[in-house]
Amino acid sequence: LTLSDSLRHASQPLVARVRKMFDLDADPQAIAAHFAGDPALGPLVSAQPGLRLPAAYDPFEQAVRAVVGQQVTVKAAVTITRRLVERLGEPLAQAPTGLEVLFPTARAIADDPLENIGMPAKRAQALRRLAGAVAEGALHLHVEDGADTLVRRLCELPGIGPWTAEYIALRGFGVADAFPSADLGLLKAPLWGADGLTAKALAERAEAWRPWRAYAAIHIWDNYARGG
Repeated sequence: LTLSDSLRHASQPLVARVRKMFDLDADPQAIAAHFAGDPALGPLVSAQPGLRLPAAYDPFEQAVRAVVGQQVTVKAAVTITRRLVERLGEPLAQAPTGLEVLFPTARAIADDPLENIGMPAKRAQALRRLAGAVAEGALHLHVEDGADTLVRRLCELPGIGPWTAEYIALRGFGVADAFPSADLGLLKAPLWGADGLTAKALAERAEAWRPWRAYAAIHIWDNYARGG
């Protein structure tokens, strides 16, 4: 990890956050052993026993990406996020190539009407409400009170349901037991056959994967991406 001179005074907390980003403190052997007896997950985990649980550096940015990504393709979500950054991001002085703009602040997103950005009006409104709650301090994005508390608080916001909240816990914080059971990729993975699974059936199966359901999700997403 290479830090600029201006960040060397904060090296210790930065190293901790980067370690969390790449899940460097995971115990792959313990995780593999946990799934070894599962007929569906066991073979996937044994094939890639070191698969980690990546988390975002900035939970708010990941929360924005989760809301933007509701019911759209990954390509569309990337396009909309790029538009957000181009419209509302602040220029970063003396930045290295490719890192010229900071991700928009919660206040910037809350105050912008988000018109002509490629999002349905209701979803744009949900994003603005999320950003406004964060900007005003009504919502604190952390898991210090437990992931279930964060998920509950997120679901209290109009336009944010269990999938979005669980996805934020998983990708924004690397919560090991977070599990967005309604995720299309998890439901339609080749692992389950041509018909896939219902969200209810998947949630029931996932109970056996606690306390590491998020690792199950990573392996199932990998199965979905590989096509089998």
